Amino acid sequence: MTVFLTILFVLLTINAILLIFSVNGAKERFIKPIKKLSETSTPKLFPNEVVKTEYKEAV
Repeated sequence: MTVFLTILFVLLTINAILLIFSVNGAKERFIKPIKKLSETSTPKLFPNEVVKTEYKEAV
């Protein structure tokens, strides 16, 4: 029984440590400004680039 509880508490401690590091990493990514895309980098879509598909009626 003590072996089970020891393993359980060790795993819970590891889980708590990983959770703390994960939350801190997410906070740092949230604070950083988002890089804006310039208008010239957006791709232009021409009518000949559109893929036309034909569907057949199911029997």
